[in-house]
Amino acid sequence: MSIRDWLGLGQSIGEPVETGAEDSSPQIDTVRKIVEELEGLDEERARYIASFAYILGRVANADMDISDEETQAMERIVVEQGGLPEEQAVIVVHMAKTHSQLFGSTDNYLVTREYDQMATREEKLALLDCLLAVSASDESISSEENVEMRKIVEELHLSRQDFISARSRYREHLEILKERNES
Repeated sequence: MSIRDWLGLGQSIGEPVETGAEDSSPQIDTVRKIVEELEGLDEERARYIASFAYILGRVANADMDISDEETQAMERIVVEQGGLPEEQAVIVVHMAKTHSQLFGSTDNYLVTREYDQMATREEKLALLDCLLAVSASDESISSEENVEMRKIVEELHLSRQDFISARSRYREHLEILKERNES
């Protein structure tokens, strides 16, 4: 699958677009240029970044609400971890969020399994930390997000101890602990 297909842009750059408008806008030209650059990535690297971003979106959407803070955290992480320019990261994150929201239950396991096959243990642990950072970006890790991360940890063949260790760095954001402290 090409990055263009994953982004839902099956048409090749340069093919006419049936929009009814005579000229494309500068924004559309910019998007096309970014997609062209993404297509220039090595296919394996593009698949890695796409699956990484999708899994971030999977956790952000676990509570059926992807906040602005979570989106910004995902974009920052894709820039830092994926090595993409900000403009490309914004598009990748947007598409990952949309795909997760529309097809999540169907694709969650398949995408995570693919990432599991591509990533090293260190990359999986780094992803786990990124998942926690995205979830905590709105100052709260919901029970739903916590459960989704547990599923991902299992699908990535990480241990329960790996999860507990990583999650302990984000204790103050765990909704369940906040509720206990308020009682």
